[in-house]
Amino acid sequence: MASDDVKLIGAWASPYVMRPRIALNLKGVEYEFLEEKFGSKSELLLKSNPVYKKIPVLLHGGKPICESLIIVQYIDEAWSGHSILPSDPYHRAVARFWGHYIDDKWFPALTGISRAPTDEAKKEAIEQVFAGLKFLEEVLEKSGAGKPFFGGDTIGYIDIALGSHLGWLRATEKLSGLTYLDESKTPLLVCWAEKFSAHEAVKCVMPETDKLVEFAQMLKAKFSAPPSK
Repeated sequence: MASDDVKLIGAWASPYVMRPRIALNLKGVEYEFLEEKFGSKSELLLKSNPVYKKIPVLLHGGKPICESLIIVQYIDEAWSGHSILPSDPYHRAVARFWGHYIDDKWFPALTGISRAPTDEAKKEAIEQVFAGLKFLEEVLEKSGAGKPFFGGDTIGYIDIALGSHLGWLRATEKLSGLTYLDESKTPLLVCWAEKFSAHEAVKCVMPETDKLVEFAQMLKAKFSAPPSK
């Protein structure tokens, strides 16, 4: 499909950038990926997103669209083909609710594990991650109705919202020594994660776990180092 001058400003390690990349791949839209350099913000990014000054930003015909899930919804409406959001208004609202939950509650708990100032805070963050996965296991069971994805037979909105975090979930597992996606606790999510990661629209943009671990260790070293005199 013709790109219609489509560009995406982002960075390889960002789960939020991964979302529009998957959506564009599902739609078969060609685009130019503009990689931001870690630790700096390009003039184009600051011009395109002057309010939040962050990635991702989709540029379609020179017009910027910001915020990852808003971009995914825009892509779904702007291009025909694969439907990402359900057609039914209620099911669309439910999908948006869980997308918001993932960003508002679940992923902050996951990133909070490594940032926890005390063992008690770390334990609480871990419990929140497991509780969230249990919630999402139940959502998958209900919405998927025995099918492989939250969207049914194909990848949908919740799949993208949660699946974009799989790379960092696996990296966190490796760094912490804990298994969050446990077949004995969330068997449907374990199976879903394998199918999602193997999908043609996903596997080409899913970061390697070891590279994310290295990136996380680099960030920890950078921010824990004493300031230079």
